[in-house]
Amino acid sequence: MGQTLQIGPFTLAWVLIVLLTGWLAGTWLAEHLARKRGIRIERHIWLIALAGLLAARLAFVAQYASAYASSQWSIVDIRDGGWEPMAGLAAIGVYVLALWVWHSASARAVTAGAALFTAIWLGGSTALSLLAPQNTTLPQFTGVALDAQSLSLPDLKGQPVVINLWATWCPPCRREMPVLMDAQKAHPGVRFVYVNQGEKPDAVLRYVQQIGMAESSIVLDPQEALSRMVQQRALPTTLFFNAQGRQVAVRSGELSKATLAQHLEQIDAPR
Repeated sequence: MGQTLQIGPFTLAWVLIVLLTGWLAGTWLAEHLARKRGIRIERHIWLIALAGLLAARLAFVAQYASAYASSQWSIVDIRDGGWEPMAGLAAIGVYVLALWVWHSASARAVTAGAALFTAIWLGGSTALSLLAPQNTTLPQFTGVALDAQSLSLPDLKGQPVVINLWATWCPPCRREMPVLMDAQKAHPGVRFVYVNQGEKPDAVLRYVQQIGMAESSIVLDPQEALSRMVQQRALPTTLFFNAQGRQVAVRSGELSKATLAQHLEQIDAPR
């Protein structure tokens, strides 16, 4: 099973589905128990969710503080997918403990809801890891780069590889491109390959020349064959392979400097 659920043109990450399912189930249980006792806990439901999300985000930001230093507004731009889930669960635990310390009438119901959410989140996350394709290797894809040279992805084995699926008409693709280009300069030992999906060479060439990318790193895929091979329709999608040619991470959606650094840590040994 892939990391995303694809329904027609729409793509939704399975991890987000698990998160929402856990939150809805936990909320239902907590409110059900609260109604039986004649109390209202809506305030606690929203506060505990806010505490968990803030803790998860701030823990990630703190871990990659240098990446956010040059663009602090990006801290609140959660589209980059930068979270530290365990910090969020810890914050939820602290909130629940505080209710018991304060002898709140809501403590029992909120605890039950939080426990159900935690069980669904941890169980679902574990299941997704177990169901993820194992030993996925560099796709058997060969394309022609803008410099007219043929490039076969399996031939790149022996070095860490980042494969970015993108298109010029895709706003998130364009936004993340400078981040990828900067990382390419900072990680000379990693091979970055940008596989354009479904566009004509002249349109791609105009954009590449405009932003100053190396034509040799841009591979054309007019039939979107690679997207079908890796079962990823969403753009942008970035795949990360270690030096043994094994896929270790996938990011469907826009990358920030911080989330790209997080994924590169998995394939590029510190110099």
